[in-house]
Amino acid sequence: MPTPSGPANGPELETVHLLRAASVELALHSARFAQLNGLHPTDVRALIALMDARRAGEETTAGRLGAALGLNSAGTTALVDRLERAGLVRRVRGEGDRRRVVIEAEERAVALGWDYFGPLIERSAELLRGYDEGQRAAIQGFLAGVRDAAAAERE
Repeated sequence: MPTPSGPANGPELETVHLLRAASVELALHSARFAQLNGLHPTDVRALIALMDARRAGEETTAGRLGAALGLNSAGTTALVDRLERAGLVRRVRGEGDRRRVVIEAEERAVALGWDYFGPLIERSAELLRGYDEGQRAAIQGFLAGVRDAAAAERE
């Protein structure tokens, strides 16, 4: 089997392979959470997107959520309806514009996620505490760059 040539064949490849392996493990962890809680993997991605928006102080409309997940309008409505029936999200009026309907994660969803993902989050944070500020900045820069590169491939 031919091997790639160019920069991808250098020492950086080991880090790229480790990132890929970590991504696979995180996806499997997320899939186990979905299975244990009777959720679809897209439901989990939606809850993560809603919690990320909440942490950033942003409101999420159904349209914005659908765009983030790559869903059409009908798929987004079905997703939100399903999560609402499960008691994991709610539709509320926007704070800045009361005409807008925004989707918010219920506290139950936050608690459910923290119970399952909390130990992994804590362990990851503990690992990062072992690095100095410059190293953490480099790690964040690398991960943000990979995220941006993957998002660009999606478009």
